[in-house]
Amino acid sequence: MTSLTAVALRDVTRRFGDVEAVRGIDLTLRPGEIVAFLGPNGAGKTTTIDMILGLSRPTSGTVEVFGLEPRQAIARGLVSAVMQTGGLLKDLTVRETVAYTASLFADTHPVDDVLARAGITAIADRKVAKCSGGEQQRLRFAMALLSDPALLLLDEPTTGMDVEGRRAFWESIREDSVTGRTVLFATHYLEEADQYADRIVLVSKGRVVADGSAAEVRALASGRMLRATLTGAREAYDDLVRVAGVESVEVRGDQVRVHTSDSDAVARHLLLNTDARDLEIVAQGLEDAFLELTGAGR
Repeated sequence: MTSLTAVALRDVTRRFGDVEAVRGIDLTLRPGEIVAFLGPNGAGKTTTIDMILGLSRPTSGTVEVFGLEPRQAIARGLVSAVMQTGGLLKDLTVRETVAYTASLFADTHPVDDVLARAGITAIADRKVAKCSGGEQQRLRFAMALLSDPALLLLDEPTTGMDVEGRRAFWESIREDSVTGRTVLFATHYLEEADQYADRIVLVSKGRVVADGSAAEVRALASGRMLRATLTGAREAYDDLVRVAGVESVEVRGDQVRVHTSDSDAVARHLLLNTDARDLEIVAQGLEDAFLELTGAGR
């Protein structure tokens, strides 16, 4: 694996007529990083990934992959991608699909090795049409591993996989990162980003709005969530919304959930003025940070 910066985007913009899909993204990925690339629909994720793959060019700014133009890096077998759909011939078997893909490269890993790495040796003789959605994703993963890429781009990689399959997939990704492989993945499973990414990049409206570890991104979300059980929760609503720092109150049966910038004030109010019990104060989660920082919840 090369020791150069894996990916470098510098002040990248991309316009489609009057629409500016990417509005000045700066992003650097280091070898061996596992980076989650998150954002709501229309945030510019796909457009950015397309530019890293050389499928489109920036309107302005520069995109480099291991110090090369994206298409040069791909021609050298440094980059592979696992997309969510397409790319499979349903009448071929799993093994035939991987072998056919291998024939397109001058130098690849052995077919049996990548089948084992992707965890699909047992279904090697199964027709692609008979494979589940999760099995087809693992097949795409096997195909991507053939050239031993230094950069792996994943678009919703575990769609259709069961819990065990998702865990095995990410264990394999983690093992590969130790060798220096860089992984950039887009997912709607925020718990995957929280659990497996070294770093999270949040984009919204074509710009990076957060970049850091999961803990650092969560810390950017303001306030805390306070939960409690009390008699007459609905009757307590009017008083709660007037407590200093309260941003929202949600009542579910005899439980209240309060989003607040001053959890101490809310806790005092509940303990002194109600029969609140099972009181719990928690920091905002990654989903809360995602919604707040990208505006996806508005």
